[in-house]
Amino acid sequence: MKSRLLNIFHQLFTGLILFAVSNNTSAQKNTIRDIVYSLKAVNFSDSLATLHLRKISITGNKKTKDYIILREMELKPGDSIPVSYLMDALEKDRQHIYNTTLFVEVVVEPVLINAFDFDINVTVKERWYIFPLPELKFVDGSLNKWIMHYKGDISRVNYGIKFLHNNLTGRKDQLGIHLLNGYTKTISFNYKAPYSNSALTHGFSVGGGYLQSREVAYKTSYDNEFLYYKRDHFVKAEWDIQLGYSIRRGLKLSHSFSLNYTHLHINDSIISANYNQAYFNKPVSKIGYVDFYYTLRYTDVNNILYPLTGFSGSIGMSKRGLDFSGGISSFSIDAEYNKYWSLGRKWYASTQIQGNIKLPFNQAYINQQALGYGNNYVRGLEYKIIDGVAYAISKFNLKREIFNFSINTIFKKSKTFNKIPFRIYAKTFADMGYCYNREDFASALNNKFLGSTGIGIDIVTFYDIQIRMEYSVNQLGQKGLFLHNEKGF
Repeated sequence: MKSRLLNIFHQLFTGLILFAVSNNTSAQKNTIRDIVYSLKAVNFSDSLATLHLRKISITGNKKTKDYIILREMELKPGDSIPVSYLMDALEKDRQHIYNTTLFVEVVVEPVLINAFDFDINVTVKERWYIFPLPELKFVDGSLNKWIMHYKGDISRVNYGIKFLHNNLTGRKDQLGIHLLNGYTKTISFNYKAPYSNSALTHGFSVGGGYLQSREVAYKTSYDNEFLYYKRDHFVKAEWDIQLGYSIRRGLKLSHSFSLNYTHLHINDSIISANYNQAYFNKPVSKIGYVDFYYTLRYTDVNNILYPLTGFSGSIGMSKRGLDFSGGISSFSIDAEYNKYWSLGRKWYASTQIQGNIKLPFNQAYINQQALGYGNNYVRGLEYKIIDGVAYAISKFNLKREIFNFSINTIFKKSKTFNKIPFRIYAKTFADMGYCYNREDFASALNNKFLGSTGIGIDIVTFYDIQIRMEYSVNQLGQKGLFLHNEKGF
């Protein structure tokens, strides 16, 4: 009886506070926070006070459909939510909307209607979605390697145009077309529609491309460097077709499936005894194969492009070829775990763990890609190609935000380009790794501990573009300054 009376009194008290503030328009932005503080001041349980969500209004979206934004919100019209949880819930929904990568700015505000009801105003500022741009692409994969290893050799740059539309019909569907000439020739396209059904839970993708190259990495040396077969004419031709299907019923968990077919033709000399007879694990220079991939992914971070708080992880399986052994057939399992913490006072920490294993261990050379490919590397060993059939990496970062400012541009009337934000972080880091390979394929860095430590600067700017400058020392005593750039859009 006592608790029931307390509950009634608590609701009446909350109603009086809400009524008082709801008549003060200038206080509406901070109303919910004021209510929570007022309730705590009289030592009542915040969980007893609830508000009813009447409707959600969206402004600022010229291209993006309203239902794509609403889909990313956990709060729905008709929900009743404890006052003490509301501010956290609004912030979570703001993060979910921002993580669509469709907007440069998202504001989610509560508006009181009366003592028991409230609305939500969502205001977004859309990104620029269309990028018809000239493109320069480094043959060796990264700006840092092109500068440090090849001294900015312009002949090792591909040039062309790309067309990207990251919100083609306003449903977060993406279209990409690439036309490249130069050291290699490439034509490719892809289209991804993550919300292709009325319930916005299923999606699909389709793509394909054709590539010609004047060089092929036919083997990796004992010193962990690529050995290239090079000619003035093209020695490799490849085309592929990609089909994908995705399921995302909620906000944090997703399933993705893809089926790819690749046809690869290389110069006959590459598979000879003079170069690498294990390139395909069979004496052929032409091969066609199927890849099937499945990935389960969980994401709950504050910023999907540069996370500072939250958690994400994935586990994936893939099958190459239709046989269970021999040739290019393989079965692979990979996993990843990422955890991000705020330590207060602009300090942040993160840990990342990832690994992969391929079966059977007797793999063709083209299946042995492990460390040194893409973003899979131990910092300080970026230039080292460490092939293998199993690997694990652990990375730890400690950083602090040292600057956060914006620079006004000449486009003062533009809602998208009127200012360029900068966030700069100083950091220290430590990495560990291990990569296993059979003894007949093992290199200097296989089957032993890999490690490095260092300091660096992260610059996060317009559209979450990231520039990372890192000075590291690895377990070999080698020191170096490494530059990395990642596109946010």
